[in-house]
Amino acid sequence: MAQINRKQFFQNVALDALDDKQLPVYPFKDPSNKELPNDLRKTSTGISEYTGTWGEEQIKHLCRRALFGVTKADIDFFKSKSMVQAVDSLLNISTVYPAPPLNHYSGSQADVDVPLGQTWVNAVDNPNLNGVRRQSYKAWWTSLMINQDRTINEKMILFWHNLFATETTVIQSARFCYDHHKILRQNCLGNYKTLTRLLATDCGMLVYLNGEKNTNTAPDENFGRELQELFTVGKDLANHYTEDDVKAAARVMTGWRTNRTANVSYFDSTKHDTTNKQFSSFYNNTVITGKTGTNGASEVDDLMNMIFAQNEVANYICRKIYRFFVYYNIDSSVETNVILPLATVFRNSNYNIKTVIETLLKSEHFYDSLNVGCLIKPPTDHLIGLARTFNLKFPTSAIVLQQYTHWVYVQQACALIGQDIGDAPGVAGWPAYYQSPQYYELWINSDSLPKRNQFCDAMVYSGYNRQSFKLILDPIALVDLFTTPEDPNLLVSQAISLLYAIDLSAASKAQIKTAFLLSGQAADYYWSDAWNQYKAAPTDNTKKQAVYSRLQGMFKYLFGLAEFQLT
Repeated sequence: MAQINRKQFFQNVALDALDDKQLPVYPFKDPSNKELPNDLRKTSTGISEYTGTWGEEQIKHLCRRALFGVTKADIDFFKSKSMVQAVDSLLNISTVYPAPPLNHYSGSQADVDVPLGQTWVNAVDNPNLNGVRRQSYKAWWTSLMINQDRTINEKMILFWHNLFATETTVIQSARFCYDHHKILRQNCLGNYKTLTRLLATDCGMLVYLNGEKNTNTAPDENFGRELQELFTVGKDLANHYTEDDVKAAARVMTGWRTNRTANVSYFDSTKHDTTNKQFSSFYNNTVITGKTGTNGASEVDDLMNMIFAQNEVANYICRKIYRFFVYYNIDSSVETNVILPLATVFRNSNYNIKTVIETLLKSEHFYDSLNVGCLIKPPTDHLIGLARTFNLKFPTSAIVLQQYTHWVYVQQACALIGQDIGDAPGVAGWPAYYQSPQYYELWINSDSLPKRNQFCDAMVYSGYNRQSFKLILDPIALVDLFTTPEDPNLLVSQAISLLYAIDLSAASKAQIKTAFLLSGQAADYYWSDAWNQYKAAPTDNTKKQAVYSRLQGMFKYLFGLAEFQLT
C-alpha cells in the first residue's frame, strides 16, 4: 500500500463522505488508500497539556471548534497569546446578559402590549402572537451567534440546546422558550448538575416532555425516561437502568405545573405521589422517601443526587462533548486515553463544565493532527461561520424591522439546510450528533448540499435585498486584510488558509490563481497591476470592478469545493 500519513488519511475519510455526494475534491484522492493498519488509525494522545507548536494552524483549529468560523481578527488576537492564555480567554465568558429580543413584527401583526422595537419577554402571554414572538426569539439568538464575542459562550449554548433538545413549536409560549434559553445561557459553563436540576422544572421542559401533566393518578414517564436516557447516564450500557427506574423517576416528578400568566413553574402537592420510590441495583437499590406537602418538591433533588452519584453520568457527557468539539468516532484508544480520564476530571470537579472543557481544549489530543479538518460543518458553522469570516454587514439597530428581517433570513437559511435552532427534530437533538455510524455525514445530502452552495453563491453575487438593505459579502474588504494582497500567490494561499481547515496542493493553488485572479493569463502582474490601480483610485468603479469580479469568481469556486464543508 502506498505511504500516507495519518492526518491525510483522516482528512480523506471526511472528504470521502463528501465525495459520495459527488462534490469536486482537491487536492489529493488516492482510491487505494482507503484503509490503514489499526495502529495508524488510532491516536494514543490523551488529556495531558499540549506542548507542541502553537501557530496559525493550531489557532484556527481552536477557533473553528470554539467559535462559529474564524476571522483574521481572531487569528491576530490569539497570535499574541500562548495556548493556555488563548483557551483561558475563550472560557472567560461575559456575565452581562444580552439585551432581550424585540417586537419586530408589528408591521404585520399588531401587539397592543408591546410597541415596535420594545421587548416582549415580560409582556402578557398572548397565544395569537406566540408565533411571531418565537420568530423574534430565533432571530435574536441568531444575531448573538453572528455577533458573538471571542468566547466559547455561543458554541456551548448550542451544545446544551442539542443535549436538552426542545421544540418551540411544541412549547408554544415564546416566553417559556426564551426563559428556557436563558437557563442554558446563564449556566453554559457552570455546574452540570445544577443545570440539569434547573431544567427539570423549567416551564419549557415541563411542557415539552409532558411534565405539567404528570400526576399521582396518571404518572407520565416522558421526562423520567429522557432524564436518564438522554440527559445523564445514557442508554448504551452493559449494566442498565430499568423500566421500573423510569416509572419511579416519573413518580418523583409528579406535581409540577406551569403558570402561563405568571410565567413560572410551581409545585402542586395535591398532584404529587407521596409513596416511596424504589430504584434498581443500577442505582444501588436506592429508595427515595416519599414526602408530603411542599416537602414533596425536594424529591427532585433526591433524584438528582442519586443519578449524579453514578460514574456513567460523567462518562456519557464527556462522550457528548467529545463528539461535538473533536470527532464523532470514539474508538478504544480514545475511550481509554481521553474519555475516561476526562470523566474523572469532571467528577472530581463536582461536575464543573468549565473545568472539563478547559482540560479538553488544552489537551494534546485536541491538537492532534488527526483531529484537524475531519468534521463536516453543521449548518450553523457553515452559514454563521461564513458571515463571521467575511464580517458580513447587517443593518444597525436604528431600524429594528430591517435588522430582524436579515437575522431571520440567516436563521431560516440554517433551518433550510438542516439546523433550525430552537426546533431540534426531536428530544434526542439533531441526528448528526448521535446517529451511528454516519454522524456528521448526515448534514450533507442531495437536498442540503445544493442549498448550502446556493446561500454562498447568493451572498457573493446577488445578496439578500429586503427593507431597503442588501446583505452581501464584500470580497475586497476581506482580502484587503491579507498581507500584500497585490501578490496573487499569497492572496490565494491566505484565502484558502482562512476558509479551509486543510490545505490545497500547490498545483491547485496555481490553477485557482490563473483561472480567476489572472483571468487565464500567465503573468502575476495581471492581478498585481489591477489591484494596485484600484488601491490608487478606490472610487473608480471600473478599476474596482476589475478586481471585484475576479474575487467573486474565486470565492464562489472556493465555496464549491469539498474542503469548504470541513471544519
